[in-house]
Formats: sequence, structure tokens, C-alpha cells
Amino acid sequence: MLAHWLRFNMEISPYYVQYMWQTLVWVVPVQTLIFWSFGLYRGIWRYASLQDLKRLFAAVGVAALVPPLLLVMGEMSAPLPRSVLLLDPILLLLIMSGSRIAYRVWKEHDLYGALRDLGKPVLILGAGETALTLLRELQRSPQWRVVGFLDDDPAKAGRLLNGVKVYGAIEKLPELARMTTAQHAVIAMPGASHEARRRAMQICTAAKVKALTVPSYEDLVSGRVKASALREVELDDLLGRDPVRLDTASLHKVLTGRTVMVTGAGGSIGSELCRQIAAFEPKLLVMFELNEFALYTIEQEFDLKHPGLGKACVIGDVKDAERVRQIMTAYTPEIVFHAAAYKHVPLMERDNTWVGLRNNVLGTYVVASAAAEHGASEFVLISTDKAVNPANVMGATKRLAETVCQALQRGTAMSLVAVRFGNVLGSTGSVIPKFREQLARGGPITVTHPDIIRFFMSIPEAAQLVLQAGVMGKGGDIFLLDMGEPVRIVDLARDMIRLSGMSEEQVGIVFSGLRPGEKLFEELVGHGEQSMPTPHPKLRIVRSTAPLAGLLDELIPWLQATHTLSDVDTKAALMRWVQEYRPAPDVGPQAAVPSQPATRPAPERLTAHEQSPAFRS
Repeated sequence: MLAHWLRFNMEISPYYVQYMWQTLVWVVPVQTLIFWSFGLYRGIWRYASLQDLKRLFAAVGVAALVPPLLLVMGEMSAPLPRSVLLLDPILLLLIMSGSRIAYRVWKEHDLYGALRDLGKPVLILGAGETALTLLRELQRSPQWRVVGFLDDDPAKAGRLLNGVKVYGAIEKLPELARMTTAQHAVIAMPGASHEARRRAMQICTAAKVKALTVPSYEDLVSGRVKASALREVELDDLLGRDPVRLDTASLHKVLTGRTVMVTGAGGSIGSELCRQIAAFEPKLLVMFELNEFALYTIEQEFDLKHPGLGKACVIGDVKDAERVRQIMTAYTPEIVFHAAAYKHVPLMERDNTWVGLRNNVLGTYVVASAAAEHGASEFVLISTDKAVNPANVMGATKRLAETVCQALQRGTAMSLVAVRFGNVLGSTGSVIPKFREQLARGGPITVTHPDIIRFFMSIPEAAQLVLQAGVMGKGGDIFLLDMGEPVRIVDLARDMIRLSGMSEEQVGIVFSGLRPGEKLFEELVGHGEQSMPTPHPKLRIVRSTAPLAGLLDELIPWLQATHTLSDVDTKAALMRWVQEYRPAPDVGPQAAVPSQPATRPAPERLTAHEQSPAFRS
């Protein structure tokens, strides 16, 4: 009717009014049927979206074609002006889309309009898709009020995103924070490199603006969390690494429906291995642990998160051959991951050397030999980069445990492999929890040496690569995990200070001197060893030439003896069994030396020269 009215300049003659009513009685039902078939009446107008508009365009397009076709096919002689056939779909599109958009605008303003001027002012670093999604969600929040974007792309400077201005590069944060009184900034760059996130964090710290971040890119894509699930920046964000890509098909083949045993299941690596294994739905997961409370904790977690998983929580000492055999007989695991170990370097260096040697070496032999005896197909030893040219008891015992596995491989069909990796962020006894405790007390943070460097990776990444190595191992292999770039511990301390919202001047960093058995840097490949690539980009195989003939016949009876050796005698014996072992000098405690960041700044990352083999040697 409106199309006729416009066509005839708002004065429709009685002649055309008659034919208008005749076509109206069948055009409206036909178009209604078309709109119903396209689902236009099932949408909620308040949530009208671009997809709704696309569907509306398609429906109106069909509705514009059907009336002329029916007129031709029915040979109707109604004098219907062709301009009406053109005006009708245009008006339909304007009215139907406009009404939906207008309703959504009104509803959004009614619900959230009053919130636009409330909430704490916040800046968003990044002006991509994630930032735009975040803006839309924060505009519905009473907690935050977005006052601007910053992005290093010069093409976006001065543009508007949903009504909010992009002010320029991220370096302008201090100036913009003063102008808008914003005390918070969200780093909305989930796909950016960790160097970019690290730089953004440093700018926030310099501007005295608290940095927040959005969930990871993988979590956003999977839909597990929304962009508005803001959280504080964590150390993993600054030391970020590429995600691990697992051969899930092979892992399912090896783990699904099978009995898997993990020793040291209550520890940092052991518990994460259990979590990763549970995702592949084994028939039974045997969690073997000496510490009662640690085992209780992981049991309670699995009761809550994996109620349908078959599991056995057993307490025992890996050196207790009878107990280990009892568990193996009861459950007959097909795959064993041996994570139980004493791994704290200074503790194992004094007063505990003999205990550490027996636990790490004899324990490995007892579990591995029992697994082979009871028909297990695979045994995976969790080793360490400290086993490479070891300078401490912990590293030497782990190197000897690797050699024991290689010697056992000669007489069994079971595949025995070892996996070496460095420090894991947040593991029990690592530097991260210690730094957190010192920060909670207000400082200072204690670092042993200004030049000490270490390799770091996350606990989930380490556990995933251990599983992958277990699948790929052919027996007797030693796998080396890609640890990424080495990191100065003092830089790690400075990162944690920044993340806490304090400055280095407020907290302070004290250099206390190297601890017993500690090296300035860890190596990846030892003397006489060669590393080779594998099909997985984050795994390499290390070929070792350690002498194996007669090793077990002499070593194991000696370890099973009831005698207890002194620290000196234990280290002397280790030098005999592990030819690369050279004990570090017993440095003892040193006087604390405060850091002087103003006169001796440490670089955020090692230079190319400092990463070279020549520099390390």
C-alpha cells in the first residue's frame, strides 16, 4: 500500500485502489510464508545481528521475485505498475531491518545506557577483533568504562571503534592515562608475540597503570571463555611460548582404554601428567606417591573433575621393591611414567647425597625392572637438563638413572626412554614460588647471581611433551625438549616485581651468591653426545655413548646395601659411575650484595652472542 502511495504521489485513483486490494489479498500471505520459511519470525529483536540482516536480505530478495512470477504464470491482467514491484522490496527491507535495529538500540540504551558514564576508566591496548569484542562486552558492564584505544598500526590512529577513539601508538599510554585518569589498561593482543606483550607490560609499569589481559587466543576461539573475562598479567604471558601441537591420534592409540601408572603423582610434573593422561580416557590411572597429603590432594581433585575415571591412589616408596611389585601385580600397568625424584639441587648437595642417589637411581631401577617383569610396554623416565655435564648430585643421579634405563633396555622388550627438560614455571621448589613469598613479605627478592640463566617452560607444556616423547620413543632413547630462549633469573625477578604493581626500588633485589652445586648456566647436550631432530619440532633425540657393560651387576647390589655413605664418599662414587660429573666447588653462603639497577642494568633478553655455544662454554 505504501508503494502504491509513493508511486502515485500520495493520490491513488479509485481504479488502482481496486486492483491494489485484489493483489494485496494474495501477495501478503505469500510474502508471510516466505518470511516464515526463512526464520524471520523466530529471532529475538534485542539480539539482532549481522547474520539476521543477511537472512532478511535473502528473504526480501525472494519475496521481490515471487509476485511478478505469479502474475506471469497465472496470466493475471491486473494493472500493477512495475515501479510498485521495485518499491515494495525496498520498503520491506527498510521497515523490517530498521525496526529490528531501532528496537535493539532502544533496548541496549534502556539496559546499559546508564552504565556508559559509570565504572572505572580503562584503556585497551590493541585495536583488533578481540579489542572490539572486549569493548562491546565492557560497555554492558557497570565495572568498566572504556575511554580509548592504543594500537601501533598507524592506519588506525584517529579512527573510531564503536564510538571510541584510537589515540595512536602504545607509547602514548602515559600521556593518555593522565588525560583520561585511567588507572587500568587491558592488553587485548592474545595473538601477539610474548615480546610485544612484554613491551606493553613495561609501558604500563612505567606509566604506573595496572595491566590486565584477556584470555589466550585458543580459549577465545574455542568459546570456553569470553573476551571480558579479564585477569591480571601472569609470568607465562611474558615468557610466552608457542602452543604445543600433539599427535593426538597416536596418544589416543597408546593411552585410551589402557592402564597407565604415574610415580610421584602428587608432585608438580606427576600431577600434571595425570591431568593430561585423564583427557585421553585410560581404562585405569594408577597414581603412586610417597607423600600422603600430596596423594590425597590429587585424589580429591580427580574425584571432582574426573568422577567417571577409573583410578587407584596408592602410597609407596619407589625404592621399596616389594611394595612396587605388589602394585604392579595388582594393576599390571601397560605404560609407566616415572616422575618420582628428589630434585632440589642445594638440599641434595649436603647431608642428603646418599639418600638422593638411592632414590633417583635405585628407585628408577626398581620401578623400571618391575614394569618390565609385569609386561609393561613402555617406561618413560622424567630427567632434567642438569643431567648434562652435571656439576651437582641431583644432576649426576639423574644422568646415572638415564644410563640405568639404557642398560635395562638391552635385556627387555619394554621400551625405556628418558625425557630431559629444564625448570618449569611454578613447580614445587622452583624459584617462582620463592619469589612470590618474598614479594608477599614486601621484599627483597633474593637472586643468587646477576648472570645466572635458566631455561623455563610451563608445567602443562612439559607434561604434554613428555607424553609425546613416550609415544615416539623406540627404546633406549633420550629425548630433549625445546626449552626456548634462556632467561636471566634477575630479569625474571624484575618481571615479577612489575607484575606485582611495585617497582624495583620499592622491593629491592639482593644477590646472595651461588648455592652449593649450582651452575651459572645449564647445557642441553653433554660431552660425547649428539642431538638429532625428530618429526616433532619441539623434541630432539640425544645419542649417548655411556659405557653400559656390567653396569647393573655392580651398581644395583651396591645401592641395595644397608650402608650409608658420607657426602664426600657419595660424590666420589658418582664421579666413578658418571664420567662427566665434576662437582662444583662448595661455595657456601656469601654475603648479600644489593642490586644496583641504576648503574648496572641487565638486558631483558640475552644477546645473540650470549646465546652462542662459544659464550656458554
